[in-house]
Amino acid sequence: MKRLQFQFKLIQIHHMKVSLFVTCIVDQMFPGVGVAAVEVLSRLGVEVTFNSNQTCCGQPAFNTGYRKEARQVALSTVDLFERELRSCDYIVAPSGSCVTMVRKFYRELFESDPAVVKRAEAISLKIFELSDFLVNVLKALDIEASYHGRVTYHDCCHLLRELRISKEPRQLIGGVRGVEFVEMHASDACCGFGGTFSVKYPEISTAIDQEKITNIARSGADTVVACDSSCLMQIAGLAGRSGLGVRCMHLAELLASREE
Repeated sequence: MKRLQFQFKLIQIHHMKVSLFVTCIVDQMFPGVGVAAVEVLSRLGVEVTFNSNQTCCGQPAFNTGYRKEARQVALSTVDLFERELRSCDYIVAPSGSCVTMVRKFYRELFESDPAVVKRAEAISLKIFELSDFLVNVLKALDIEASYHGRVTYHDCCHLLRELRISKEPRQLIGGVRGVEFVEMHASDACCGFGGTFSVKYPEISTAIDQEKITNIARSGADTVVACDSSCLMQIAGLAGRSGLGVRCMHLAELLASREE
């Protein structure tokens, strides 16, 4: 019966088309996350397109105070995805941080140009972080994934605090066959990355990250999952240097997994 229900779901959403906003960190450092996101969406019958002209959402420059430069980069993102939405239903990104930039901070970035704000707001209505899209748009909790391990979850700051997304990743993890899910203490505490914060204040960043590593270890999990590659990079770096044998996975990679 479950298999029949899944097949019906494929028929229901087969004609949906999305444009993948892969984000610069995935494109340059974690391409496997982008591939996994496409695999997950395609498995659900969604047609995925990718415009290779996309670059950065402008968040690094915005957060560092380079507003003029951020506007230039962000405007190119607005231009590109405005065109994409002429043929696509939605924009999906495997990053709560980048979706937050578009949804929340483009208004501030372009406040001196109401015409661009209006264009950006139209895009913000159609852009979704991956777990949000899967659960709240596609209504898909079972991605037919399987993974054998004890998994814990790290709440990424922008995803949790700006987009208010917390239960959706956990629901999706709970639907993965073979997973034993355990909550870590202070799962909603920052990992210490914070973009250029980790570069400007490495000692503070590392101290914050150490608390996260300690909580992961205490959870007994062998795998930590998050929805932003930047957080996973931060956690994996110190985990590796500390000798903590934990696997760091993006949610898309977990959902794409089909272990026997």
